[in-house]
Amino acid sequence: MRKLDRTVVPAPACLGGYHHGTNNWGDVGADHKREIRQCLEQMQGRRCAYCEGSLDMLGHHIEHFRRKHHHPQLTFSWANLYWSCDQRDSCGHYKDQGAGNYAPADLLEPGVDDPDLYFRFRSDGTVQLRPGLTPQQEHRARETLRVFNLHPDFGRLRNMRKGAAATYLGLLDELIVLTEADRRDWVRLEIQASAGEPFCTMIRHLFEDLQ
Repeated sequence: MRKLDRTVVPAPACLGGYHHGTNNWGDVGADHKREIRQCLEQMQGRRCAYCEGSLDMLGHHIEHFRRKHHHPQLTFSWANLYWSCDQRDSCGHYKDQGAGNYAPADLLEPGVDDPDLYFRFRSDGTVQLRPGLTPQQEHRARETLRVFNLHPDFGRLRNMRKGAAATYLGLLDELIVLTEADRRDWVRLEIQASAGEPFCTMIRHLFEDLQ
């Protein structure tokens, strides 16, 4: 999970034609959903807003962070929409159908919160909580891992993160012969080059450990 900047793209114009109390999500046609997905892609790339997996590989759906059945007034709110993978055992579907009870305010929201302040993604696929969190921050971090099933013990995602890291771990031998200044430049360029890749937060954390 990484911080997303919703200000980089305006709200899809089509959303202005739908209104809570008059319309429901089923009224949104294929063309308008395509427009919404295009705007979400500008904000987050073709990566899940929660697990950061490839949407081309994992499938995708438009996700309501606050469930439309519980918060119908937010059904057409641009601020409430994300692009999630289509896996049933994690992310948006799991939040809505598998996680059980939770309070939305207890979750980290990618377009509002900075997950970097709460999590450290490791190259073995695990996720650690940052040291020094307050009790409230620790609760939100743990609830986020639980509700989206991003927990480090969850085999599928852990293996996917570990596999993505393996590609970059193979590059580390190149650092042995570099000076400190050249190593910093190398790391900076690799972070930039991998910014659009699946699981880029884990990759960035891997390289930051080398600086």
